[in-house]
Amino acid sequence: MRVYVPLTLSGLAEAHKNGELGGPGPLGAYAVTPALREWYVSDDIEELEYAALNRAAQASLRLLAGNPQVARRRVVVAVDVPEGAAVADPDRGLDQSALGEVRLAGPVPLSKAAAVHVDAADAEADVAAAAAALGAADQGDDDAQFTVDGAEDHDLMWFGVQEIPELIK
Repeated sequence: MRVYVPLTLSGLAEAHKNGELGGPGPLGAYAVTPALREWYVSDDIEELEYAALNRAAQASLRLLAGNPQVARRRVVVAVDVPEGAAVADPDRGLDQSALGEVRLAGPVPLSKAAAVHVDAADAEADVAAAAAALGAADQGDDDAQFTVDGAEDHDLMWFGVQEIPELIK
């Protein structure tokens, strides 16, 4: 099963140094869950995985908003885990903010990563503005939501796992 782990560039550097994603305790990620399938209304697995990737990118933006000192680029690591290793919370299944959200019981070896998705450098200004506007958008500010949506106009770039050392320089 493919899961998408939201990070920051500094979080990616830490994972690279430790050889694993996450630490003690559960690791939050996103995947194609039954609730995401129902919400997205598609049977195309590639479209569903893209939706899960985008949910993880939104979570990465939240990590950036909470860490103003880190580089303003969203990061998502695609990881393959055994079926059943990623569990969705049934109590939050239809909660719009939790669509695709899953938990892994513990850390995942970085060797299980299939790819890394990162914003291009030209997205940094829009991502920075979106991270700064996120709190106001959560409070219903339409202008702030427009700014947040501006970050989503940038597709994350695909990188092979072997390229992580170059990404974290």
